[in-house]
Amino acid sequence: MISTLLIANRGEIALRVIRAAQQLGLRTVAVYSDADREAPHVRAADTAVRIGPTPAAESYLSIEAILEAARKTGADAIHPGYGFLSERAPFAQAVTDAGLTFVGPTAEVMEQMGRKDTARDIAIAAGVPVVPSAELSGATNALAITASDTSVGYPLLVKAAAGGGGKGMRIVRDPADFAEALASAQREARSAFGDDTILVERYVEHGRHVEVQVLADQHGNVVHLFERDCSSQRRHQKVIEEAPAPTISEAVRAALTDSSVALAKQVGYTNAGTVEFLVAGEEVFFLEMNTRLQVEHPVTELVTGLDLVQLQLRIAAGEPLPFTQDEVTLTGHAIEARVYAEDAFHGFLPQAGVAESVRWSPRSRNDAALESGQEVTTSYDPMLGKVIVSGPTREAARRALVTALDDTAILGLTTNLGFLRALAASDAFRDCEIDTAWLDSHPDAIRPQGAETAAVLAAWALANASDDDPVHPFGTGDGWRMAGPAAPTSVELVVDGEDTLFQVDPAGMVVAADRTWRVHPIASDEGMLRLEIDDLVHEGAIRITPHRVAVAHIGNTFRFERPDAFGPGGAGAGSDGTVVAPMPGTVLNVTATVGEAVEEGQVLGVLEAMKMELALKAPIAGTVTDVTAAVGDQVALGATLFVVEGEA
Repeated sequence: MISTLLIANRGEIALRVIRAAQQLGLRTVAVYSDADREAPHVRAADTAVRIGPTPAAESYLSIEAILEAARKTGADAIHPGYGFLSERAPFAQAVTDAGLTFVGPTAEVMEQMGRKDTARDIAIAAGVPVVPSAELSGATNALAITASDTSVGYPLLVKAAAGGGGKGMRIVRDPADFAEALASAQREARSAFGDDTILVERYVEHGRHVEVQVLADQHGNVVHLFERDCSSQRRHQKVIEEAPAPTISEAVRAALTDSSVALAKQVGYTNAGTVEFLVAGEEVFFLEMNTRLQVEHPVTELVTGLDLVQLQLRIAAGEPLPFTQDEVTLTGHAIEARVYAEDAFHGFLPQAGVAESVRWSPRSRNDAALESGQEVTTSYDPMLGKVIVSGPTREAARRALVTALDDTAILGLTTNLGFLRALAASDAFRDCEIDTAWLDSHPDAIRPQGAETAAVLAAWALANASDDDPVHPFGTGDGWRMAGPAAPTSVELVVDGEDTLFQVDPAGMVVAADRTWRVHPIASDEGMLRLEIDDLVHEGAIRITPHRVAVAHIGNTFRFERPDAFGPGGAGAGSDGTVVAPMPGTVLNVTATVGEAVEEGQVLGVLEAMKMELALKAPIAGTVTDVTAAVGDQVALGATLFVVEGEA
């Protein structure tokens, strides 16, 4: 029996588990770091315990701190969520040794399936097809593979044997790049998982990532809940997931589901798990097994009608599965989009800042913990939440996702909302053309949309914004005149890098140098502006500050600077030789020294944020005249790190 459940996680997954547990009548315990003292999951739980400072290593990754929190609150079970300690066998063992129930598989199974090399051997024993791979027993053998090795062939994939989430993974197409890719993958794997063992396998181009959800109780019953397609990925990280998989045949579906059940039985699996495959035509290759709940579990819930978290808790309490395989059915189609704090149109670089205004769609299921006024740091994973929809067909679900993303707005923080909306609306996604390599091989296929309309919304909003003192006779910009119609209001904004003057006529016109728009206001909600522009109704979330106007429109957030609002001494652009931090993060390595002659593109240092490494390269050839970066420094977005003076 379980009476009190501690959730060893944060953010949207903590909220998701808390909700399911409370519906079962369980008392819930949240844990939090100093950064999360005011977080929504802390308020949602029945009680909460501080477990340490902001760094995850001193809080959410501290087994001792979490077990102490369980002891303090009388918790008799722990749910690990996903990420952090969720796939760490020592944590599962420590929970069990403390006399508590771990909501997941046993530590032994987690140890076996958590390692890609061991899991591969078990899959072979279960008769599951696997991708061609080099025979590795650890990091030593990985280092022994030379550029001339042909046992795997190129292109190949270098990936961490421990962990997942795209961390410690590199594609190598040229033998000359193998050594550098291996070293980089090992560094990232060591940082993310504390284990730099590497697996090297054939990289199957243009495959689809399809995974199967399995459930197994403690009485020998194993079922699958069909499959999900997670092929929309950038840098091996999932972006949009859907269920069921839209492109596979019934024969492939049977191979996937039968293999997954066989694998779970072979290893003696219990609780919820996910078996991941690469599908190329009618070929199926086992990739790995995730021994936890998946981020994308909601799409399976929507098409099966099952609550996976409640089922996890029931299984952990010793109950048998309440249904058989024949009783699991699929209804309709579901799609989920992951919302990240990242700049999707500039290399998917992680972002940080304050989400000044947050609006989630009322027409979707939103598993999220982000609120207006919340600060997002680089201390944790950049995923902010998930927008999930369903419909009777895939096309109905896709259209519902586009609509929901149109409704969603996050101002003050750069996110990938606009990218998600454009991707969901694209012909390529509609026609199921996106495989695991598509986004990386088509970097310019998805671009921001709606900039012109957003500029008109911004100009109208600024022209009609009231002063702080609404009773002041000149406190509103309505252009009122005593003798004649209202005068147009002049609004200057920077649009696409150019100063643009808009004349906003309150009678229903916005005029720029080369364009005129007919505009009529429509009833709007607080924080939202709805305008009829040239006979079409558009809307956007608006935030006006002294120096800019931010508009969230069809997913994208546009920031229009107000040049007239800047006085003398405004910040100017850096020289061509200045290297600034493209994201907030930690300096991992500095190779440049003052006085050193460098070539254009030469690596000067390495920056890391949210477990992603980025090389900082010289923008021009010349001499390094300034180095302000030092290993271990925490740097802000835009901070100057190096200066290179060009050759005379």
